[in-house]
Amino acid sequence: MASTHFVAESRVPQVVITREFDAPREFLFRAHTDPDLLVQWCAPRGLTMTVDRFDLRDGGTWRHQHWEPDGTDYAFHGVFHGDPSPGGIVRTFEFEGRPGHVSLWTVTFSERDGTTLLTHNTVYQSVEDRDLDLRSGLEESASDSMDRLAVLVARLAPVSR
Repeated sequence: MASTHFVAESRVPQVVITREFDAPREFLFRAHTDPDLLVQWCAPRGLTMTVDRFDLRDGGTWRHQHWEPDGTDYAFHGVFHGDPSPGGIVRTFEFEGRPGHVSLWTVTFSERDGTTLLTHNTVYQSVEDRDLDLRSGLEESASDSMDRLAVLVARLAPVSR
């Protein structure tokens, strides 16, 4: 199985996550933009995800929640910037438990010869905000999500090799 790569340089308020998938970019784009597919891979393992709002257009808003088995929820929201396309998605991201700490997420899907390099580039307002995400388990959670995304994409586009 492919591995997920993280870059979080010291004193730089940014995290870049990359992973190569053995699938065309339209399947990865679909997994990022279809709420029925998004809930299958995006929440940390053990949590249930619901999508409250997902207006996929320039200026459109989104909101989703992650639910613990005991009913505790974690809500997130943001705004799409530019028109999302198989080339990429740009949106803001804000955890409602820390209002005012907004990050900018840029997701790109770079396809070559049937494989796609997925890049999640997150820019934070401060290194402190970035470090808080890292301490909260971002790397482990994102790696797990990327593993589940790989399984989902394989079901969407079985490779005949």
